[in-house]
Amino acid sequence: MRYLIGRVHEIALKGRNRWRFVEQLKSNLRAVMSDLGVGKCIAQGATLEVELPEEVSDEAISERAALVFGMQNFSIARAASAQLESITRAALEMVEGINAASFAVRASRSDKRLPFTSMEVEREVGAAVKARLNCAVNLTNPQLAVVIEIATDRAYVSLGKRPGAGGLPVGISGQGLVLLSGGIDSPVAAYRMMRRGLRLSFVHFHSYPLLSRASWEKACELAELLARYQSRAALILVPFADAQRQIVARVERPLRVVLYRRLMMRIAGRLAPKLRATALVTGESLGQVASQTLDNMAIIGEAAPIPVLRPLVGMDKNEIVQQARELGTFEISILPDQDCCTLFVPRNPETHARPSQVDAAESRLDLARMVEEACTRAERVDFTFPAPLIRSPG
Repeated sequence: MRYLIGRVHEIALKGRNRWRFVEQLKSNLRAVMSDLGVGKCIAQGATLEVELPEEVSDEAISERAALVFGMQNFSIARAASAQLESITRAALEMVEGINAASFAVRASRSDKRLPFTSMEVEREVGAAVKARLNCAVNLTNPQLAVVIEIATDRAYVSLGKRPGAGGLPVGISGQGLVLLSGGIDSPVAAYRMMRRGLRLSFVHFHSYPLLSRASWEKACELAELLARYQSRAALILVPFADAQRQIVARVERPLRVVLYRRLMMRIAGRLAPKLRATALVTGESLGQVASQTLDNMAIIGEAAPIPVLRPLVGMDKNEIVQQARELGTFEISILPDQDCCTLFVPRNPETHARPSQVDAAESRLDLARMVEEACTRAERVDFTFPAPLIRSPG
């Protein structure tokens, strides 16, 4: 029998509440592998043991397991009884067909009462693997590592540990709503908050039909990619051009960007309860653009009816770009588009808006009506991963 052995790190420190984190992790694992036919998922201390079907490749399992926040690392292993012969057979099955110039065997045992030592296991299995593969032993930097973990009545044999996504299981920390711009920053902010256990929905403000649908399409691509980390996600597409025109007609140029952002916060805050979100998430980074000075971030945040989380606030652009590349969102984010934030933007926006200025400007607007109209006209798109199987009629 083949198993996915997942090892937790941060979850192991949670004391009496650990069971909640473990149950959420198990639920998330089952969801992301729902189309692969995996079997039982059992928690054993700081590890998870998931039965794997033989017909699904190691690569397919690894690709899915790497999406699940909460595991520090994982292995794909074969189970054997805690006997040298059985362990050796499992090791030979694992290395069958592999070409390697060098190898090492690394064994550990949790039960010291077993009638053999870890070193004896390494010698026995190492001799069998060397004979089968006809390659050199290299204990410091092997091309192939055979890892054997032995408990009281069972052993697991794998070809090493693979890095997991780390963090906390999605959903354990609550739910949030991300202001997804279509740019580089907000998808990275979303990823970082999912890694802290927040389940996310997304809201994108667009200016179609005054501008093209390019930003709309990018937001859909980004939301679909990010949904892989939590199995499902909703994207709310909010038409924003009419609101921008009203602001342009009634507000002096420098304050327009601040008022756009404050209105977005109000609209997102209005949508949040329907999505069960109790916090907003933005991709703001301190000092990056005019709306992200400390004064402007403070005054924009005041318009939100629920807390605003800014996971990128202390990161510079190079750090954010690097994470976007690793995440796979960068190439989508840099596609040319016409974002609503480029519409009616003044040449010299206010960088230190004062409350009295903003209050005076917003008094000329019917904010309640603008929020209501935007929410009424919003559209919802739902993403599911893995995609549900569509069966033909009959």
